[in-house]
Amino acid sequence: MLLYLRLLKESLSFAINALRNNKLRTLLSLLGVTIGIFSIIAVLAAVDSLDRKISKDLSSLDKNTIYLMKYNFGPSEIPQWKREQFPNVKYDEYVALKNSLNNTDQVGYQLFVNRETLKYDSKTVADVNMIPSSFEMVDIDGLSFDKGRFYNESESNSGTPVIVLGYDIASGLFGDSDPVGKNIRLYGQRFTVIGVMAKQGAGFFGDSNDTSVYFPANFLRRMYGDSDAMTPVIVLKPVKGVDMDAYKAEVAQKLRAIRGMKAGEMDNFFINVLSGFTDFIDGILGQMNVVGWIISGFSLLVGGFGIANIMFVSVKERTNLIGIQKSLGAKNRFILFQFLFEAIILSVIGGIIGLLMVWGIAFILTKALDFEFVLSFGNIILGTTLAALIGLISGILPAISAANLDPVEAIRTGM
Repeated sequence: MLLYLRLLKESLSFAINALRNNKLRTLLSLLGVTIGIFSIIAVLAAVDSLDRKISKDLSSLDKNTIYLMKYNFGPSEIPQWKREQFPNVKYDEYVALKNSLNNTDQVGYQLFVNRETLKYDSKTVADVNMIPSSFEMVDIDGLSFDKGRFYNESESNSGTPVIVLGYDIASGLFGDSDPVGKNIRLYGQRFTVIGVMAKQGAGFFGDSNDTSVYFPANFLRRMYGDSDAMTPVIVLKPVKGVDMDAYKAEVAQKLRAIRGMKAGEMDNFFINVLSGFTDFIDGILGQMNVVGWIISGFSLLVGGFGIANIMFVSVKERTNLIGIQKSLGAKNRFILFQFLFEAIILSVIGGIIGLLMVWGIAFILTKALDFEFVLSFGNIILGTTLAALIGLISGILPAISAANLDPVEAIRTGM
């Protein structure tokens, strides 16, 4: 053990001397390892950060949540012109499904509408995300509140002009004062603020609850009817542990019956399951990982040649020293490990520089953007291990050539 510790110490000393005495050559040779480790860990850190953000944004939602509508989340075999002819889901269909579906925890109704401007006295907040919905969405979306409450079933059904504000919207209109009970203007009408949602932070998929408002969907239905300018969706939350294939089949059968569709007639609606959307996102993230590894692989290959070049030069420069060590009884294994350790140390130094670059960029992005860019401990270990592995592979041939030198020839060559 003491022998290997001495070997490690000497190898570290030689590696530091190589950096000190041949700064430019060594740094250029390490650049490949640095860029390779930086590329791989940057991609992995970005994917991890995105994955955490997505998981956080969807944590309040059940992955089995179904969005029943005329549009589909992902790719479809049905031509677009055909999909455009599908009818919108209707409020009456929401009521019928709510009263007839089995194994269902919640059924909600929501409209996708244009963004609007909210006013309170002389203050306005523009480009607000509107979420007209039924009262069940408070449970389906897993909303939490800073102040007040959500609208109840009676207010939802009658289309009472009450509104729940996102945290940033409330701050923009009311500052530090309590908005509950006050009136704001929207669609040319007065709405009474009954609640403010808890602060959520920026959402990966665009708007978060901080920049959104909820109000009864039936308010808009009373004003405009079932206008084509609004896209309705029926949101279904099945009970836990349900057989999703059987549940989707029941949903399709019930809606087909409500619409009076004939056997063999193609479904004119889409049953979008949230888990399918998250699987689609996971697939994209997986492809990003693969691309990152491929690109980084070329950099690591170049880095490996750079380390090998340093070590071959180092063997040539220290031929005389190797001959003296062997003449004094140093075994081939000692010489071999000495150069292998040196190659690994040099490669790890390059890898650490790459990791520091990732950490610096992650720190800057986290501060500059409302997004937490995370360099995990696992990725740090992976980067260091990869760098060490590149050093080991790259140093094998130079180390073997050093270990196999004839001591007499080595001393004579070095003189």
